[in-house]
Amino acid sequence: MTLYLLSLHQPQGELPPDPEFLAGVMRQLGELRAELASTGSWVFGQGLHGPETATVLRARDGDVLVTDGPFVEGKEFLGGITIIDVPDLDAALHWGRRYALATTLPIEVRPFQGGAGD
Repeated sequence: MTLYLLSLHQPQGELPPDPEFLAGVMRQLGELRAELASTGSWVFGQGLHGPETATVLRARDGDVLVTDGPFVEGKEFLGGITIIDVPDLDAALHWGRRYALATTLPIEVRPFQGGAGD
């Protein structure tokens, strides 16, 4: 089995979705989580607060600079993550597609280093 990260990317600056739509998305995500858990593939998943709540630590000249942020030029930000343990990339992409359909957001699928394919 290999660990994969499913990253949900949210659009920056858009209004929050309609509460009824969001309730449907959350219901579908709960169903996906339950299905993953029933197959033994669920590891962890959670949404994140917006990027304005982040703190960035940067090593600089033997010290660590602490800043609010991140302040990057981008149209999307990391809105949540799910970690799954599945046999291969095809299985990870299967779950990534299901998350994309449930959330209508872009989903990045990426393996962790040190897995079976390394």
